[in-house]
Amino acid sequence: MATIVKVPVKPRTSTPQPEGASRRQEFKHKAVVRLTGWPTVSKTFRLKRDAEDWARRTEDEMVRGVFIQRAPAERMTLAAALDRYAREVTPTKKASSRASELRRIATVKRLLGGYSMAALSSDLVADFRDQRLAGDVDPKTGKRRPRAANTVRLELALLSHLFTVAIKEWRLGLTYNPVQNIRKPAPGPGRNRRLVADEEERLLARVDGHSNPMLRWIVRVALETGMRASEITSLRRGQVDLQRRIVRLLETKNTSPRTVPLTMSAAAIFHEALHHPVRPIDTDLIFYGEPGRDGTRRPYEFNKVWAGVKNEIGIKDFRFHDLRHEAVSRLVEAGLGDQEVAAISGHKSMQMLKRYTHLRAEDLVSRLDEVSRGHRRPKSRSLA
Repeated sequence: MATIVKVPVKPRTSTPQPEGASRRQEFKHKAVVRLTGWPTVSKTFRLKRDAEDWARRTEDEMVRGVFIQRAPAERMTLAAALDRYAREVTPTKKASSRASELRRIATVKRLLGGYSMAALSSDLVADFRDQRLAGDVDPKTGKRRPRAANTVRLELALLSHLFTVAIKEWRLGLTYNPVQNIRKPAPGPGRNRRLVADEEERLLARVDGHSNPMLRWIVRVALETGMRASEITSLRRGQVDLQRRIVRLLETKNTSPRTVPLTMSAAAIFHEALHHPVRPIDTDLIFYGEPGRDGTRRPYEFNKVWAGVKNEIGIKDFRFHDLRHEAVSRLVEAGLGDQEVAAISGHKSMQMLKRYTHLRAEDLVSRLDEVSRGHRRPKSRSLA
C-alpha cells in the first residue's frame, strides 16, 4: 500500500526577512510504499503527481516480482564508488599495477565523478570514450593531445569492472553495466621496434661504461632472457640457480610462475652481479638501490638513467620493453618452436606471442635457402 506524505522543506538561505513579513512554507511529497514480503521503500518528489506515479510503478513491480531497490545507486556518485573501489578492490591487485590503476581512477573521477551510479548511461560512457580519444588541450600549445586507444580501453575496463563489483558484491540495485553496451576502441597494432644497424653496439657500449654496473647488468639480462623489467628488478638471490642455469620467477604479469633458462652470457652476468666485491649484505635483491629514509633497500630504479642513455646515443622511439621484443624475436629466429619460446617468455596464447615476434625478412631468406636445399633431390646418374 502506498502513502503520500507532505514533508516541509528547510529554507536554503538564511537571508533575513523584512519585519512583519512571513515566509511561505514549501513542501515536498514523500511516497512510501509498504507491501507484504517487500522492504518498505520511499522517495521524495517536488510534485505530488510524480510521487503518485512512482508509488504506482513501484507497487506494480513488487506485485510482478521484478522490483529492484535503486535508491543506493541513486544516492552514490561515481566519485564515491571509485573511492570505495580504490579502498577495497585496488589493494587486492598486483603491486606493480596499483599505481597505474589509481591514475586511471583519478581520470575517470575527474570527467564522470559527479554523476550518480544510476544516472551513468551508455551514452555518457560513449561521450567519455570520445572525449578521451580526442585528448585534453595542452595548455602550452593550445592543441589537443589524443590518447592512445589502449589507454582508453584500460579506463573503460576499469569502469566496467567497477559496475560489475557494484552489481554483484555491493548490491547497489543497478540494472545493467553501461560499459558493455558501447563500442570499445580498436586495439592498436603491436610494436615492431627492433634494434637496427649499430644501435645495439652503441647501446651496450654506453651502458657498459655507466658508473653503476647494475644498469649494464639489467639491460644485458633483458636482451639475453626476454624477461620484463619488473621481473628483473624484483629478483632475489634465491631465485637464481647458476649451477642449473635457470631463474625461477615467482610473480609475473600473468600471475603464472615460470622458470627461465639462462644463456651462458646471462649466467655470466648473474655470476658477476652476485659476486660483485661491493655488494652489500643488508639486502637479498640482486639489483638494488640505495637505502631509503627507513634504511631499507628497494629495487634499482633505472628509468631516468635509461632515458638519459638513449638521448645521449641518439636512439629514438625505443623503450626498455622493446628489449623483450628483441629477445623473443631472436629466439624464434634461432629456430626454437612456439611452445619453447612461450615457455621462456611466459606468453599464455600464441596470438600474444605473435605480437612480440617480429622477424626480419632478410634473416628468413637464409632459412628458406636451407629448406630448399634440404628438399632438392639429387640428380639420378644415367646407366652406362
